[in-house]
Amino acid sequence: MRKNKEKDRKKDKERDRKKDKKKCGNRKYGQAKLKHSKKGITSCVIAGAVAFVILSSIVITYLYKGKAAGYIGGLGVSALFFAGAGIMQGIRGFRERDKDYRTCKVGIVLNIFFLISLLVFFLGGFL
Repeated sequence: MRKNKEKDRKKDKERDRKKDKKKCGNRKYGQAKLKHSKKGITSCVIAGAVAFVILSSIVITYLYKGKAAGYIGGLGVSALFFAGAGIMQGIRGFRERDKDYRTCKVGIVLNIFFLISLLVFFLGGFL
């Protein structure tokens, strides 16, 4: 009976040691949690701004019953530039050391999606 208790204690200690090691991971000094990349956050904010510009252009089109081509064109071109800037900020975010790069990845993907969709709309207007 006593041997079983000792074995259980050893197993518990081993299990606790594995949990602690997994919590620490392979980070510097084993403690610090990674923060999000600042430029990655900026990239996500820019993607949100582009989404807002696109939605506002849809609302303006609805309110003016399709007769606001100048406003929509200006908003679309500005959204294209914003999306390009968001992609650049996301790429620059990968250069920051010891950061969590999820926001960079999300920002790049969203900005590329908006950029491609806006280019499709513009090219569709020419054809």
